[in-house]
Amino acid sequence: MKILLVYPKTPDTFWSFKHVLRLVSKGAALPPLGLLTIAALLPRRWELRLVDLNVRKLRDEDVQWADYIMISAMLIQQESVRSIVQQCKKWKKPVIGGGPLFTTSHTAFPEVEHVVIGEAEELMPRLISDIEAGQLEKVYRSDKRPDITKSPVPRWDLINVRDYVTMAVQFSRGCPFDCEFCDIIIMNGRVPRTKTPDQLIAELDALRKHGWRHTVFIVDDNFIGNRKHTRALLERIIEWRRETRAPFSFITEASVNLADDPELCHLMVEAGFKRVFVGIETPVDESLGECRKHQNQRRDLSEAVRTLQRSGLEVMGGFIVGFDHDPHDIFKRQFEFIQKSGVVTAMVGLLQALPQTRLYQRLAREGRLLANSTGNNTASALNFKTRINREELIRGYRELMRRLYEPGAYYDRILTFLREHQPRGPVCPPSWSDIKAFFKSFWFLGVWHRGRRAFWRFFLKTLVERPRQFREGMELAIMGYHYRRVAEEL
Repeated sequence: MKILLVYPKTPDTFWSFKHVLRLVSKGAALPPLGLLTIAALLPRRWELRLVDLNVRKLRDEDVQWADYIMISAMLIQQESVRSIVQQCKKWKKPVIGGGPLFTTSHTAFPEVEHVVIGEAEELMPRLISDIEAGQLEKVYRSDKRPDITKSPVPRWDLINVRDYVTMAVQFSRGCPFDCEFCDIIIMNGRVPRTKTPDQLIAELDALRKHGWRHTVFIVDDNFIGNRKHTRALLERIIEWRRETRAPFSFITEASVNLADDPELCHLMVEAGFKRVFVGIETPVDESLGECRKHQNQRRDLSEAVRTLQRSGLEVMGGFIVGFDHDPHDIFKRQFEFIQKSGVVTAMVGLLQALPQTRLYQRLAREGRLLANSTGNNTASALNFKTRINREELIRGYRELMRRLYEPGAYYDRILTFLREHQPRGPVCPPSWSDIKAFFKSFWFLGVWHRGRRAFWRFFLKTLVERPRQFREGMELAIMGYHYRRVAEEL
């Protein structure tokens, strides 16, 4: 059996890093972890190929070779999915769709003959049997939450790891919280399920044996959803690093209450964690209550950010505008919070009603839904009737993004972060692509692009006053080039 696994193209968004990929000579930010895991669940006797459209084009000969095409996609990739399906139809090849897009929005794709709804581990044995029998059903559905200790090591041999900026692994699925706008609990549930520490170490070892020596993103919905298991994993990673001297650093996502656990922060830093994405959302307490983000309420969010920074972690923050309780000065309040707290990477988006979420259901009951979400919350495509005037909201959002990523404001934010940040934990040597990006940045940031004077002021100030943090400061400056371009394109 010949199976072609296809990962759709991700449009240019805040997290695509399109504008810095050429600086680091890479094809994409992250590999298609879901498809690599699916590939590991398929029989070894089958022939497999994987095409990531973010790295190369899907050729007709790829489609012609295959007996079946499997597509795994996110909501934001739906336009690329339609193009892939059309190309497969041209050669009369059956398509099997899965992943978050088809789990929550499969009815929008009647042209896809077969869809998998739910987590794959539960459904793959039946799907494999039906493929071999040549008798596939239209829909394969499971609402069960599989035991992910049985999930295999991803098939890293199907990609070239050097095409990517960062590798990805998963330790847990699910989040214990119940934010109204979030679709994680729809797809993965509220009870976090984890792999064993040795299981994840085996995945990291597999990456190491494939020549990976750089950053690994642990893509959990909430890395600290089960703190007991997270502690056990961190202790095992620290031990593994001592045994192997693996030069990995880690990024992950966690809820803001990580700041309440100094021991856990210490273990993360000792294990090599450098950055953590935190859903801060808004400094307006009423809006946090509205969206059921209770874990963020009744706390000093700025101090929580500083606590994490002092522990040795950079906080990347998620922020949202468009809640019903947002005041008219929300844009000013968001800007001031982000600048003063030193959240350098501030992903500010417009509120979106994602399919099947509590927010989607509430707005449908209220008669306020206008369209399905595109999945891109940095586009000006609001899909519901807002309390703030629609034009005012879009205009205020665009101006907020412009101000945040103006060179002067952005470099000031890096300096605020560096003043609070206490570098700790293992230090990983720079890669050759890091070194090339550093020298290329002189042209892009210091000569070609506007903001040259602000860049050189920042460069000299950081070099003279914070030489130990100079490398981190420059990495953030380089990433800022992408964010600035995204803000300008709005």
